Amino acid sequence: MFALDSISKSVAGVPVITGVDLATRAGRTTVLIGPSGSGKTTLLRLMLGLTLPDAGTVRFAGRPVEPENARLLRRHFGYVVQGGGLFPHLSARADAGLMARREGWSTARIADRLVELQELVWLDADVWDRHPGALSGGQRQRVALVRALMRDPDVLLLDEPLGSLDPLVRFDLQNDLGAIFEAVGKTVVLVTHDMNEAASLGDDIVLLRDGAVVCRGTFSDLRASEDPFVQRFIRAQCGAVA
Repeated sequence: MFALDSISKSVAGVPVITGVDLATRAGRTTVLIGPSGSGKTTLLRLMLGLTLPDAGTVRFAGRPVEPENARLLRRHFGYVVQGGGLFPHLSARADAGLMARREGWSTARIADRLVELQELVWLDADVWDRHPGALSGGQRQRVALVRALMRDPDVLLLDEPLGSLDPLVRFDLQNDLGAIFEAVGKTVVLVTHDMNEAASLGDDIVLLRDGAVVCRGTFSDLRASEDPFVQRFIRAQCGAVA
């Protein structure tokens, strides 16, 4: 679905991504994991066309992601930012249907889609008239997921969607996300720093360090790696993945 060829990116003269080759498989969940500053979010933003590489090519479904077509291609994407990114002045209903309204969806069509998606993400109907400040952290993330799924995108891209939640809420939503991903059958790219999350949700785990891919595969592949950094990274979280 995505193909990144020899991608490099610097910010303020500092290399953030260095010569990354990466392809994601359609209908599967690819997890980008690594310590802070490893380049996870930058790779996601490159896929979205929100930033452009200094060298190399990003392709979506065979088409280069370039300034001329990035906005058009983003219609195929559902994007969940860290913390959910809900607008505080909008109700959950207005926020979830924001992009659909801009594309000319009727109020009735949006309402029907909300009913469909609230069942998928286990939300109660009474959340839609509330503002973000009146929602729990888990509810805000579920509303953000509904917003991303509203237009039935080909791809879901999620940037640390569980990072701001307390451990119990995070555990419950992590389990639910796995079921949601399976139900919708989308291509998913998920950024996290949590190995337990990666092992639970990822079909393909990409471990990054200093803007480069260190190891890639299933969680079992990572555990079998003899690379010292891979082993140290896993040991640092061994309590979470035991």
